Amino acid sequence: MAYWLLKFVFVGPILRLYNRPRIEGLENIPEDGAAILASNHLSIQDWLFLPLMSRRRITFLAKSEYFTTPGLSGLLQRWFFTATGQVPIDRSGADAAESALITAKRYLEKEKLVGLYPEGTRSPDGRLYKGKTGLARLALETGVPVIPVAMIGTNLVTPPGTKKFKPAKVTVRVGKPMDFSRFEGLGGNRFIERAVADEVMYELMQLSGQEYVDIYGSSLKKTDGKPAAEKAIADRIPDTRAS
Repeated sequence: MAYWLLKFVFVGPILRLYNRPRIEGLENIPEDGAAILASNHLSIQDWLFLPLMSRRRITFLAKSEYFTTPGLSGLLQRWFFTATGQVPIDRSGADAAESALITAKRYLEKEKLVGLYPEGTRSPDGRLYKGKTGLARLALETGVPVIPVAMIGTNLVTPPGTKKFKPAKVTVRVGKPMDFSRFEGLGGNRFIERAVADEVMYELMQLSGQEYVDIYGSSLKKTDGKPAAEKAIADRIPDTRAS
């Protein structure tokens, strides 16, 4: 009940007035049956706009930190995510990733729509980063279609590093369902899973118009003022400056 009240009475009307979102390719989201909605990830607000524009309910796997923040704000945040049917997942290790896949499979078996962000984290600079293979494994094990979804403009609504909400226009662009039945029985093959993940990311690049970067977005987390990937390379190179 809270999901629909927030969508049609409280949060939804404000977003429609403030950001005037529009959707392209709505017909590509099936009216019934299970599917994985694979989206690029530009903003902490991404998960609000896609369900707003979809006729069907979408369940996202949300990082567990959203449910464990202390204090009053954490309590309100936890209520909001729980009330809207989002599912907490622990992303701290391999066992946690397996648990997330099991949770997603359970929802897909109930013929639900499950939303995932294959990049695994928000883009730090608006570019599209390498997708993780958990999405591919889930698609191969369940046999459900993957529907690519490009969020456009949400990084202007809430720019990286801020929680401010700005009146930028948002477009949700939905691509045609992707069928990976040709790989049936090959789930668990890391080369096949990598190929499937890359195919999904290519479709997202085409839909969003983003520049693609073939590294994981999480590798750009700052370490001593440098991106982690850059620092790792620099640490292997001898310092040739004159002392």
